[in-house]
Amino acid sequence: MVTDIKFCGLTRPEDAEYAATLGAAYVGVIFAGGPRMLTVDRAAEVFGSVPASVRRVGVFADQPPEAIAEIADRLRLGVVQLHGASDAERIGAIRRRFRGAIWPVCRISGVPFPAEMDEALTAGDGVLVDTLVPGQLGGTGTALPWAEIAGEFATVHTRARLLVLAGGLRPENVRQAIATLSPDVVDVSSGVERAPGIKDHDRMRAFRDAVQGSLQS
Repeated sequence: MVTDIKFCGLTRPEDAEYAATLGAAYVGVIFAGGPRMLTVDRAAEVFGSVPASVRRVGVFADQPPEAIAEIADRLRLGVVQLHGASDAERIGAIRRRFRGAIWPVCRISGVPFPAEMDEALTAGDGVLVDTLVPGQLGGTGTALPWAEIAGEFATVHTRARLLVLAGGLRPENVRQAIATLSPDVVDVSSGVERAPGIKDHDRMRAFRDAVQGSLQS
């Protein structure tokens, strides 16, 4: 099984370019608020040197579907990630305007998983599982209780088109996360930073190496 890497919360072109050289399958920018939030113009600069083989992800909150589609078209996004409302009606409204993949985000703290997971699995092209931290949409650096959720995560995995694991991942723990949950994609942001939005290239490489090591063991 291959576990892909998504480097998210990118704010500098050199970090996005380095993510691509490391073999990342996805690179992401934030439009959902917080210290890593970019303007569309800046996001275009960040993505400027990213090859077509790496899928571009935009992370949104509650922007209108037409605004999301307009940004996605301008930036040639391959994935829209929804940290705001992600019910089937909203996903459908975005899908009518956007041909790429839509990943609703399901924030959890343990088991059982919340009821909205079922709708996300049905309506989305993939589901991103993140840690529930009240008042924050993501990028908290807080890890999930992997061993506790392993059974339910495996059940969800059988139904998901793509299952993405986020929440507190870093070079020191991603190997354990993969061994416990076997996600399709691991999503890292703060775990490879030296400041919010400023990636540390040594930690990015260490994260990539840890993921590759988990797959070879």
